[in-house]
Amino acid sequence: MTTQTPAILLIDDNAIQAATRQTILKRAGYFVIAALSPQRTLEQFRNAEFPEDIGLVITDHIMPGMNGSVFVKELRELHPQMPVLVISGLEEAEAEYDGLNVTFRLKPLLPDSLLATVHTLMPQKGTESSPEPHSTPSPETTEPSPEIGPADQLGASPA
Repeated sequence: MTTQTPAILLIDDNAIQAATRQTILKRAGYFVIAALSPQRTLEQFRNAEFPEDIGLVITDHIMPGMNGSVFVKELRELHPQMPVLVISGLEEAEAEYDGLNVTFRLKPLLPDSLLATVHTLMPQKGTESSPEPHSTPSPETTEPSPEIGPADQLGASPA
């Protein structure tokens, strides 16, 4: 099944932060696929394993095995024009994304700021109505925690 608006791919090795962002985006009507591993995500892109078209990638900067800038460089080889939002607690990390055509935001990123940024980056298809909120598990997927509220600040850690 294909949604009217492409999916958001959310990559963060911190399961709590990923689940929080996933919940906020789902409540706003976005289709969200959450992943914990940038390496596995690149493999899924190479093998066309995603169940939906991906319209936006949101990634953390500091992750084990591969940081966000290395991930984006490799993603650009596969998808040069795909919108990418990088979220980091390290202001100096922004320089690592020079020339990679990303939107960079600092943590903590409040829900309203996340949603406003996503709205400007997401390609719109079909009508103005939002798709039903839902998500698709993928390998290394997180499920949202019902205890997490949209008023919580996102990403209090510097990663």
